[in-house]
Formats: sequence, structure tokens, C-alpha cells
Amino acid sequence: MGIDHTSKQHKRVSHRTAPKSDNVYLKMLVKLYTFLARITDAPFNKVVLKALFLSKINRPPVSVSRIARALKQNGSASKTVVVVGTVTDDDRLFDFPAKSTVAALRFTAGARAHILKNGGECITLDQLAVRAPKGQNTLIVRGPRNAREAVRHFGMGPHKHRAPRILSKGRKFEKARGRRRSRGFKV
Repeated sequence: MGIDHTSKQHKRVSHRTAPKSDNVYLKMLVKLYTFLARITDAPFNKVVLKALFLSKINRPPVSVSRIARALKQNGSASKTVVVVGTVTDDDRLFDFPAKSTVAALRFTAGARAHILKNGGECITLDQLAVRAPKGQNTLIVRGPRNAREAVRHFGMGPHKHRAPRILSKGRKFEKARGRRRSRGFKV
């Protein structure tokens, strides 16, 4: 008699359980938030821990304008904004909410200056763990994951409205059958 193999034995766990990076500071944060996720019942720590495992593509940068927009929501003005990723500057933004606290993995020099100029403060995620071990009065902000140019091409096919991978956008590049009515048909 053989062993009855079902799909159960062959299922791979698809999510990460540790970061791929060798960054020692990131590893220390993982240790800290693993501990907090275990001893506290707050889902906040589990969310931050899972975000620390993500690849760089899945941790898109968050601009100060996105943070400003998040702080303008009802009841969010006094909250600490948490970004598990990089906070970048936005020159188009003139007025950043005053005296706001932003916690992130890292800040660009321009973003840090922008926040500090308006009386805010930039803290690290380990400082946040001391202030709000359960994520009290915090607001997690994530960047636009699908804003990359590469995402425009994913899932290419007829009737999909995806961008073809082409050298140029001229008349000679993928503009014949299927692309315009004058050349037979248009999808």
C-alpha cells in the first residue's frame, strides 16, 4: 500500500516569516516586534511585523503629502503616523500639519526637514514601540503598491487594457490589426 498523497502535504507557505535583508537594524526591529506581537493582544504589532518582512517593492515609499492627507481625516490630527518604509519629500506640498509625529523605517533628508520645519517630529519604529507598545493612537499609512511602471504591463491580453512592452509608442509599433478599426478590427 502506498501513501495517499493529497495536496495538503505539498502546500507551501507563501508568506515570509523573516526578512530577506541582512540589515542588522531591521533584524533588531523584527526581534522587537516579534516579542510585542507575542506578548500583547494588539493586532497593530502583528501588522507592523508582517510589513517588516516585505520586499522593497512591496514597501513603496510614502510621500509627506500622503501623510498630510491622512492626518486631515476626521479624528486623525493628533495621531502618530506609522510608515513601515521610507518617507519621501514632496515639493508641491506647502503646509504640512503642525506638531505631527511620524514614525518610519527611514526618512529622506528633504522629508525630515519638511516635517521638522512645521514643528513635527520624526521617530524610529523602536522609539514608537516604547511610546505605543500596543499601537495606541496611531495611524498606519502605506504607499501606492501598484504605481510602478512595470505594473502597467501585467496581465497583457485582448480586452485587458494593459500596456504592451514595446520600444516606442510610434505608428510602427503594435498599431496594426487589433489596434485600430482601419486595419481589420479593433479589440
